[in-house]
Amino acid sequence: MPQYIALKDPNRESRIYSARTVAAITVVLALLGIILTRYYSLQVTEFESYRTQSDSNRVKLQPLPPKRGLIYDRNGVLLADNRPSFSLSVIKERVPDFDATLTELQQLVPITESHLEKFQQRLKRRRPYEAVPLRFRLTEEERAILAVNRFRLPGVVVDAQLLRHYPQGELFSHALGYVGRINEREAFELDETEYRGTFHVGKIGVEKFYEQMLHGAVGYQNVETNAHGRVLRVLERYSPKPGVDLTLHLDIEVQKAAFDALGDRRGAVVAIDPLTGGILALVSTPGFDTNLFVNGISSKDYSALRDSLDVPLFNRAVQGQYPPGSTIKPMMAMAGLESGLVTPESTVPDPGWYRLPGDSHRYRDWILRIRGTGHAPEVDMKMAIAESCDTYFYDLGRRLTIDRMAEYLSPYGLGDRTGIDTTNERQGVLPSKVWKRDTLGQTWYPGETISASIGQGYMLATPMQLAVATSVLASKGKRRVPRLLREVNGEPVVVPELEPLQAEQQNWDSIYEGMLEVVHGERGTANYLAKGIEYRMAGKTGTAQVIGIAQNAVYNEEEVNERHRHHGLFIAFAPAEAPTIAVAIIVENGGGSSAATPIARKVIDTWLFGSSQYKDPA
Repeated sequence: MPQYIALKDPNRESRIYSARTVAAITVVLALLGIILTRYYSLQVTEFESYRTQSDSNRVKLQPLPPKRGLIYDRNGVLLADNRPSFSLSVIKERVPDFDATLTELQQLVPITESHLEKFQQRLKRRRPYEAVPLRFRLTEEERAILAVNRFRLPGVVVDAQLLRHYPQGELFSHALGYVGRINEREAFELDETEYRGTFHVGKIGVEKFYEQMLHGAVGYQNVETNAHGRVLRVLERYSPKPGVDLTLHLDIEVQKAAFDALGDRRGAVVAIDPLTGGILALVSTPGFDTNLFVNGISSKDYSALRDSLDVPLFNRAVQGQYPPGSTIKPMMAMAGLESGLVTPESTVPDPGWYRLPGDSHRYRDWILRIRGTGHAPEVDMKMAIAESCDTYFYDLGRRLTIDRMAEYLSPYGLGDRTGIDTTNERQGVLPSKVWKRDTLGQTWYPGETISASIGQGYMLATPMQLAVATSVLASKGKRRVPRLLREVNGEPVVVPELEPLQAEQQNWDSIYEGMLEVVHGERGTANYLAKGIEYRMAGKTGTAQVIGIAQNAVYNEEEVNERHRHHGLFIAFAPAEAPTIAVAIIVENGGGSSAATPIARKVIDTWLFGSSQYKDPA
């Protein structure tokens, strides 16, 4: 019986077709769903992100930081420069694996934990797609290593920038100040637009006071880049405006003479031109290397400066407040003349001590422990200034009273900030009854007037204030706001003038005679300075107690701890006939004025003649 073979099974084919159709539709629908989902993601969910990346891959706005202005001394010597340096930066958005990239960079070039810590802090303050510095001052070898491995490091760039450099280092540390990395607080305070692409800002001194002038104005450029961030071409450019160049009144030779004369002692020297108010020298020792701060000082170096007993970061010239001691005696004498309480011929008995009426306490003259008696049976004004007779000024202070004393001394700039164009200036103390009541909540006592009359007690002054006061004496009453800045881009800057101190010409002459006698008189307290001198110098010595001494106790310098010894002070101006320089000097714990006087001779010699041949007889 024949067998029949089915050539076609419609039912089976129908099932297969249906299954394949369902499978195809399912695949198509799945793919369509994926496409729609991705499309939704591109166009809605992540639209802004991808648009930003797309634009960034094509056109990018780059800030162009301005070149910081240079700083020169009055003779054109460069004091603050800009030097090219290369830095390693990272654009986070362009790095596929951020942690892995940082690890790889650490294997290629030295990157410390401190570098990473500061890098993380900068990341918090950055803008999107902004390059954040990781390492500064790359060597040529390090740049070569990074260039060879650049293809493996997307988002990593090596930038060239100008960094501040101070050729004179420690010599002008307190006068110039320094720039440093912008910290978190400054990042919020500074104009975000103007400081885009800038990583440094003035921290103290001239660098901070004139920050706006030195910084300049930021520029921009639109550049076309590829997907890896490499610049293909510059589309348009707006050049930055460089900061202005500043010329200061400072004279490097005078500054160096003062710095070298102070040596390793703690102290300050301020020299000022009484004709212009320009600061010729501003020295505070010990100083420090300002270059250490430009890119962030190491913890070790900063701890050494911060913890030093000599406090090198402290600007003694404008922040140090010291009892001015006998340096105020010429001003006190002028107060006596102008008030009519004394004449140049008026005399005071001097047994070597002074008593207030009705008080048994003896206020000793410094000469008592040397001679056992006073300067002379009767002391007039010229002798009182030349030999620094305390008894004379005790009596004058009592008659003036503390309030009139403050009234007469204030125009010399004591008790208030001078307005010098630098940072952190302190105002000192010019005491009065009102001052003590408001500050300490106490009444004033007559014995405190006696101490104030010779620049002790509550009275405090900075070396800058004493230099300004000396300038007022030298110019016979002309008062100017002291200034470091002399020229801006070659254009002279006018020093602000204040109302002059009015006094009779014969009174100025009387004060000059006494101050000239200090240096050129047979019994002047600084007469050893006159040896070999080629001009006439007017001066006044001063000694400020650091620790109290009992009434009948004897002060033996050799037995006193070095940091408890008296401060030495000296003020002077020269040439006396037409002064062109006035100086104020403090030597902390120098033992007396003899530590300060030779410094004045060397500074003034250098200003007048270009160098000093003076040798300290000690």
